[in-house]
Amino acid sequence: MSEVAALPAETDVLLVGAGIMSATLGTLLKTLAPSVRVTVVEALDRPAIESSDAWNNAGTGHAALCELNYTAEQPDGTIAIDRAIKINEQFQHSRQFWASLVERGLLADPKQFINRIPHMSFVHGAEAVDFLRRRFAAMQVSPLFRSMQFSDDAAKVREWIPLMMNSRDASEPVAATRSEEGTDLNFGALTRLLLGLLYEQGSGIYTRHKVTDLTRLPDNRWYVEVENLATKKRTRITTRFVFLGAGGGALPLLQQSGIPEGRGYGGFPVSGQWLRCTNRDVIEQHAAKVYGKPALGAPPMSVPHLDTRVIDGKRELLFGPFAGFTTKFLKTGSFLDLPGSIGTGNLISMLGAGATNLELTKYLIGQVMQSQEDRINALREFVPTARGEDWVLEIAGQRVQIIKPDPKAGGKLEFGTEIVRSADGSLAALLGASPGASTAVSIMLELIAKGLPVLSATESSADRIRDLVPSYGRSMNTEPELLTQMTAETSRLLQLA
Repeated sequence: MSEVAALPAETDVLLVGAGIMSATLGTLLKTLAPSVRVTVVEALDRPAIESSDAWNNAGTGHAALCELNYTAEQPDGTIAIDRAIKINEQFQHSRQFWASLVERGLLADPKQFINRIPHMSFVHGAEAVDFLRRRFAAMQVSPLFRSMQFSDDAAKVREWIPLMMNSRDASEPVAATRSEEGTDLNFGALTRLLLGLLYEQGSGIYTRHKVTDLTRLPDNRWYVEVENLATKKRTRITTRFVFLGAGGGALPLLQQSGIPEGRGYGGFPVSGQWLRCTNRDVIEQHAAKVYGKPALGAPPMSVPHLDTRVIDGKRELLFGPFAGFTTKFLKTGSFLDLPGSIGTGNLISMLGAGATNLELTKYLIGQVMQSQEDRINALREFVPTARGEDWVLEIAGQRVQIIKPDPKAGGKLEFGTEIVRSADGSLAALLGASPGASTAVSIMLELIAKGLPVLSATESSADRIRDLVPSYGRSMNTEPELLTQMTAETSRLLQLA
């Protein structure tokens, strides 16, 4: 990896941004087609220090085991679990791919990036307890969630999460679900491992290199101008495929590319903050990722959770995230990012989304106005005995939510992840946030399935992909034997048993 070496004049694949998305796509491409030339450019001086960094995201292996926002309550009182099933199966793809790399000897020690941490949902109050009970019953229909436990017995919940039950009002109903197979992910460490693997396989990884212009050539290749931020020298590289995986930085580059498929897209940036525990005695009293119900009007990535992390081999404890408004698209970005992204192509979308999301605006204003005491009081909903001196505020990563053109409202705010791809498949941009990193493998396999100019039909065939992800094209929700087999195998290889 270098910030001074010269870029090649040509490459087959140019990955913009050295985060988990680019690292995942690059590793998949080199595994499916070893002869493909891959080049990665990153504007910062190290890989994976924006959204992929361990301190900038929840690190939850998002499998819908604890996230209440993935199981919406319908008007008739039923609980929809379709999205939970989809996200769980997507995460299974990630587990299988990582396990296949371990089995091939390409990733040596999975505990550098993945560890087993129980996933829990916790609620209090009669109405919320009733919701969680109905949610649990609905999820038991699927084999993906059958190992989940439910309890509304305060003594049992105390056994699971003693820190959260200390000094809690004994008269208030409580309930929790618990999934022992939950995981904590250090996506920064995983990203660096994957990029190191790409480097060993001959790929170029260039830090402090920023894309400044993209031009499509008549043969559908791309002529990309890149500035070396160390020397200020600009060079051009020709490539058959460009992937814009630069987090919040992907939207301006998508707009710069001029592809018609990107017209009308905008972005709404939301900043993140955590309370980080500094008291080792408190940290050791809690060992779970516990998600609660979001506040009214809160965006999905702001669902409150008390989050045990394993970062660089050390247990940590976070609470949050707290949201805020910012005009930056990246943590290291510029306050001009948002105004600079608005133009005639997406003005209607942006105005339409703003008009239909007044509750979100109100929520973000409230978050911005919070004091440290307000945040500690929010924490006490989870940990009644929390002391302000044990927690410090940390700035997390930026999230840029997608604003899509909508024929009725003008624009629509989305909270998932989406790939915008040119019709010829020569350029793709990843936009959006959660569940993002946890489902990176599935997202990239979907991109590959649509066709890339650097892969032959044989290299991108379902059979070839199933060598890496055995459940690809099948449903473990409807094939419980496959689920049992894959869970046991990936647990063994990833040392999660």
